[in-house]
Amino acid sequence: MIRVLAIDDEPLALRQLTTYIQKVPFLELAGQCQSALQARDILESEVIDAIFCDIHMPDLSGMDFVRQLPAPPLIVFTTAYSEYAIEGYKVNAVDYLLKPFGMNDFLRAALKVQEQYNLRHPAGSKEQSSPVQADGTIFVKTDYRVVRLSISDIRYIEGMSEYLKIHLDGGQKPVITLLSMKKMEDYLPAAQFMRIHRSYIVNLQKIQEVNKNRIIMDADTYLPIGDLYKDQFNEYLSRNFLGK
Repeated sequence: MIRVLAIDDEPLALRQLTTYIQKVPFLELAGQCQSALQARDILESEVIDAIFCDIHMPDLSGMDFVRQLPAPPLIVFTTAYSEYAIEGYKVNAVDYLLKPFGMNDFLRAALKVQEQYNLRHPAGSKEQSSPVQADGTIFVKTDYRVVRLSISDIRYIEGMSEYLKIHLDGGQKPVITLLSMKKMEDYLPAAQFMRIHRSYIVNLQKIQEVNKNRIIMDADTYLPIGDLYKDQFNEYLSRNFLGK
């Protein structure tokens, strides 16, 4: 998960920015502030991977703020003034969003952030801290018990408010646990599991068919592919199917 800080001195613009961040599955809103000075305090106490930062702000502009950072995280500038674009790239900004921008523009910038983040954090770092055991099992708390599950038995995971329903192979009864989708997404190996909807994570090895905007797990189970997850899933398909 990429921890993101949102900075904008305009309350409405900040609200829109944080709403967009919260809609993207691989971003986590770590903080929000209305000035670069507030942001500086957060950076001193929190781990921040990326910043979406307005340029034109009182006291200290977003551009000057970034220039002063000794080791800046990934930066996406947001502003209503197009003349700042070149300056943004001079400080190695990942992208530049010209206000007013919509969700599609924001998502394109977020995907660029994800690409740069993955370059900085090579595959393997997540697995080292993963609760998945060496034998491919995980421990899950359900009711008053802790049960051991083989991740190879997991077909898909369904989000239900604060709970998750883990659907298993072989007619096993689903396991319900108190855990967020984001946490489960972080725990499971990315090479085998993918989030395809705000309410579903699938075991890629269990997919039988893909038909338009849905995944068919079996004759009775059809899972929708959400708009925010479509590009990532289609990229996975393009890497793994035969033919054109």
